[in-house]
Amino acid sequence: MTITQLLTQIEQCTLCQEQLPLPAKPILQASQHSRILVAGQAPGQVTHDKGRPFDDKSGERLRDWLGVNPEQFYNPEIFAIVPMGFCYPGKGKSGDLPPIPKCAQTWREPLLAEMKNIELTILLGKYALDWHLARLTPSIGDRIASAKSLTEIVKRYELLFDHQVIALPHPSPRNNLWLKKNPWFEQEVLPLLKQRVLSAITN
Repeated sequence: MTITQLLTQIEQCTLCQEQLPLPAKPILQASQHSRILVAGQAPGQVTHDKGRPFDDKSGERLRDWLGVNPEQFYNPEIFAIVPMGFCYPGKGKSGDLPPIPKCAQTWREPLLAEMKNIELTILLGKYALDWHLARLTPSIGDRIASAKSLTEIVKRYELLFDHQVIALPHPSPRNNLWLKKNPWFEQEVLPLLKQRVLSAITN
């Protein structure tokens, strides 16, 4: 099966419809030529309504962190945007509900297997972190797993970069306080991140 056929199947998927608050609407972008993978949690309601990932303030900040413009970001030949859940899962008591596990269980392995040119994987959120870091070699995965917080994981950026992965805080405005408390992120991590992104785009 080609990645085009696989994406067509994903776009028509209704496996989780009974658990969704709105009609199933898988939202992602990918190509067999994608060079950078953005792995997030699941679309929010704004994304569900617009039909395009990160088309909001979070997306503006993320593109600034990466040093890219919207044309580059929404080019699937450059960026694959593949969240852990492809449909909006609904609201919980303190934000959106977690992605429904069946989505990743069904689609994630076969889809990523078709993207053989990924040079950098950008992880946003606990669910993407857990899934991807578990697939690193045990020695690396264990060293990262010993971190007790997202902040500690992000601080291990040099180790992660060695394995073509980087963990980031969510670019949501809700994380403004975290950014103020952790100025090293913008001073140390973002310049290296922009270099890696530029290298992947221009190679």
